[in-house]
Amino acid sequence: MFTGLIQRVGEVRRTQSRGPGKILEIGLSEPWGDLVVGESIAVDGVCLTVTEFSERYFHVDVSFETLARSTLGAVVAGRQVNLERALRLSDRLGGHLVAGHVDTVATLRSFRDSGGFRELTVDAPRQVMHQVASKGSVAVDGVSLTVNNVSGDGFQLAVIPHTLAGTTLDGWRPGRKINLETDLVAKYLERLALRAGSTQRIDEWLGAGVAGGREEHE
Repeated sequence: MFTGLIQRVGEVRRTQSRGPGKILEIGLSEPWGDLVVGESIAVDGVCLTVTEFSERYFHVDVSFETLARSTLGAVVAGRQVNLERALRLSDRLGGHLVAGHVDTVATLRSFRDSGGFRELTVDAPRQVMHQVASKGSVAVDGVSLTVNNVSGDGFQLAVIPHTLAGTTLDGWRPGRKINLETDLVAKYLERLALRAGSTQRIDEWLGAGVAGGREEHE
């Protein structure tokens, strides 16, 4: 489990095929001294297991299912990636509960800068849009953000300068493919509603139940 608060930006140094899957070597600009084999790290929002490491890199295996459902299927050496280690039970939950299980690949439609802040407009497949609600949370490439507005097949996010500086978001341009994980609570509410035979949309539930909120979890 993760929070969506990015701890470091790494770089894909090498990719290697392994059967239907892939091995990624992620380079680190500074050591993570207490890494252990078997721990989970979110790479652009995808929960992966460390299989080998040194002071300056670590390896992860990526299954064929993950390659098909995320942007990691097209990742190449040189790509910058957002990194977050798994949540400790004693940590502050500054973002929201992020499972690291990507739901779909979305697309950055446009962005607008204002006073150091950046507003992103993201297009997402229709089948997940009902799990996106105004003032709810999403994870984009592993970054926890609050949804400002939902319209049609898209939604808007506001990013503060601190997050732009500490993640890959500052380099995003229209057309970029993005790993999207919708809110875990929305998924469970939807499942409960379906079991109960309810026809009420999950986004209406969340929209009615959440007021106020910040522009972003930071």
